[in-house]
Amino acid sequence: MSLFLSLLWINMSLTDILSAEAIENAIKDCEAPGSFSYKKFFQLIGLTKKSPEEVREVFRLLDDNNSGFIEESELKYFLQRFVPGARTLTENETKNFMSGSDGNSDGKIGAN
Repeated sequence: MSLFLSLLWINMSLTDILSAEAIENAIKDCEAPGSFSYKKFFQLIGLTKKSPEEVREVFRLLDDNNSGFIEESELKYFLQRFVPGARTLTENETKNFMSGSDGNSDGKIGAN
């Protein structure tokens, strides 16, 4: 399956859990490089109101290599996992996302 089709499938699966309109609005909110805040993004897409099971399912869909973790190298393309063609995160945004989400400082974000 091509990368585009894979991203399209993930997006369709994400919209089974999250509102397509909320995702679109969140992507628009962080269009400018340097404007991404993972906390605000999660709030805008409605993830903060989802059950732990739904959050784990979203995490599973975002885990590119099915390792059970999201590595820093995967975070650069985080927004594209929601909307193909969205911008990549800047190096600073990626590092801030990782440092705020990596509870044990192992360079990976776990589902729990």
